[in-house]
Amino acid sequence: MNYIHQAKELLIAFKGKDYVFGRGVLPQIGGLVSSQGKKALLIRDTFPGSDNFVQIIRNSIKEAGIAIVGETAGALPNAPREDLYRITEDIKKYDPDVIVSFGGGSTIDAAKSAEVLRTLGGGIDQYFGTGMVTQAVKTTGKKLTPHIAIQTVASSAAHLTKYSNITDVKTGQKKLVVDEAIVPVKSLFDYQVTYGAPVGLTADGALDGVSHCLEVLYSAVGKPNYDLVEKVAVAGIGIVVNFLQRAIQTPGDQEARDALCLATDMGGYAIMLGGTNGAHLNSFSFVDILSHGRACAMMNPYYTVFFAPAVQRPLKVVGKIYQEAGLTTANIDQLSGRELGLAVAEAMFELARRINYPIRLSEVKGFGQEHIDRALSAAKDPQLKSKLENMPVPLSAEMVDDFMGPVLLAARDGNLSIIKNV
Repeated sequence: MNYIHQAKELLIAFKGKDYVFGRGVLPQIGGLVSSQGKKALLIRDTFPGSDNFVQIIRNSIKEAGIAIVGETAGALPNAPREDLYRITEDIKKYDPDVIVSFGGGSTIDAAKSAEVLRTLGGGIDQYFGTGMVTQAVKTTGKKLTPHIAIQTVASSAAHLTKYSNITDVKTGQKKLVVDEAIVPVKSLFDYQVTYGAPVGLTADGALDGVSHCLEVLYSAVGKPNYDLVEKVAVAGIGIVVNFLQRAIQTPGDQEARDALCLATDMGGYAIMLGGTNGAHLNSFSFVDILSHGRACAMMNPYYTVFFAPAVQRPLKVVGKIYQEAGLTTANIDQLSGRELGLAVAEAMFELARRINYPIRLSEVKGFGQEHIDRALSAAKDPQLKSKLENMPVPLSAEMVDDFMGPVLLAARDGNLSIIKNV
């Protein structure tokens, strides 16, 4: 299958003219901004080479006849509350009629929620969960300021989605705003911006895209949109499995980097079709020791075994992708049940080994029992229940310790055998 061609077709069908993507497209940002307002606030990340890209953005916006009324710094990794509140105050101060964010998922997520607080008021806690922003918009009659997102990393696809992850650094816990009202009205992704990304960030981002595709695919079993989800997930996972090693081994391989941008956008499409579940839920409790993408990637093989009896069709499809890429010698067609899950999990481990990626939580600096305790506690939090409910093997809060507990212990030790199936 030509995964690249499939991904491009799906992406165009998904976003149409509201999304500009590919090499060298950054100068087109002015046209997107001019369609939404006349006074722009730029919220921007800073990384090696970013000033050159920001100057292109400034020039394009100004040439389109739009005034840049201010610029402010983006958010630190995981979008801490402190950055959210600072950006909220800056939006109030500059009073733009269009917001432009230039950054990775954390900055784009912070921009989404900052505009919610600026226009609708209140504290961020009241918007955690699903649909709370839309409810507030209907109640107040207020309208959110248009947000145009410029992605800089092949990872979360925050520029395409209804999600905003915000972290309480003091407690080490991340929570989630899920709402159609915060989807950026327009978005742009110039692949060239990613070419200087370090290999660690490249791997974390690509595997975050796999996590989005994989978790949504697992949770789509038996649902009406399963066939579409499978197409999106296969394209995204297929690209990463076939191009990630190239991007890691030869960081200057532009074709490989372009491919990963497409793959992670498939991840963004996937999470607009369905929800993530176990690995993402646990990742929210590991923010002090792991990047989001790495936490999800490390947990997915273990949840693959836990979910195996309930996700046989997706496992066959995913297993064949890894098999065709030479990552497993298992006969995927002949396996079923837990054994199929074990084979796919081992194939995921093999890809991780080939890119020198950790597969056990005990390998992570700073990891301890408190992270397992925090993850189990978070899984029982009503504000995060969507992740628990989205599991292909749904768990109640009362079942968390008995079944999620062994998954976390397995991930700590790299021991798939101790995972219990419901």
